[in-house]
Amino acid sequence: MIRLEDTSGGAVAATINQERNRLGSSPTGMVLTLLIMATEETQADATAAAVAAARLHPMRIITMVPRPTDPNTRLDADISVGGDDGPGEVAILRLRGRLAEHANSVAVPLLLSDTPVVAYWPGVAPKVPADDPIGQHAQRRITDAAGALDPLRDLLTRRKGYQPGDTDLAWTRLTPWRSVLASALDQPFGTITGASVSGERGNPSVPLLTSWLHLRLGVPVILNSDDGPGLTEVTLLADADKISIIREDGGVATLCCSGQPDTTVVLPRRDLAALLSEELRRLDPDLPYEEAIAGVSDSDCKA
Repeated sequence: MIRLEDTSGGAVAATINQERNRLGSSPTGMVLTLLIMATEETQADATAAAVAAARLHPMRIITMVPRPTDPNTRLDADISVGGDDGPGEVAILRLRGRLAEHANSVAVPLLLSDTPVVAYWPGVAPKVPADDPIGQHAQRRITDAAGALDPLRDLLTRRKGYQPGDTDLAWTRLTPWRSVLASALDQPFGTITGASVSGERGNPSVPLLTSWLHLRLGVPVILNSDDGPGLTEVTLLADADKISIIREDGGVATLCCSGQPDTTVVLPRRDLAALLSEELRRLDPDLPYEEAIAGVSDSDCKA
């Protein structure tokens, strides 16, 4: 770990390059730059998750921690290249004082040339990420409504401010559920007439899944709130038949289909590194998320 105090973005970039040269490697294997806009409370977990994801997606990780209340205006940096932090490059930057308002100027010298940029806000995010100075650099912009003070209200903000390239980890958490539901419907089943989704109060993934099911099935979907954890049950109705996926412990679920024996399916609650790795596999707009976030209703976000 190399520490620079009262430095600049250009000096941080030069230090990363010098360390690369010392190690006898080059940044040509980096596939993207990840800009993380964090607080002191969120930066450690967000950076650790990004480092783990870098083992699958070698990248330059720039974690920016604005500290506008600091009496000193300066930039401090902790830099690591390779080693225990995997094949990527990591720079944790603390923007103190008035410099906190100029994160964009600090970030520009650190962007890898000719590689995509992904922006990630693990907590509070801009109302319109694409219009944010950091978001304007990025092909993909990742938010996490679950990290907001009011996750359901934040989900409505994501809906209103959506631009192609946006996504939210509340949607990424639904991938295993969507896969199991799609597999269940591969079996012979009558015409679906209704559905219901149950999950933890205030969990933004619940209204997103409700919206997605309504769009895909074209039937009314009832949202039920409970104590969780997370999503707990999805039921599909077809006349007298029923398919239910019930997850009570947040790890293993039971698939119940009318006329068939119950089966157990693995439906884990994935960690942050797995969620980031999934989102970094593709850098084109996520059209299913665009449709799902557009269909989220005000009423479901008051449940």
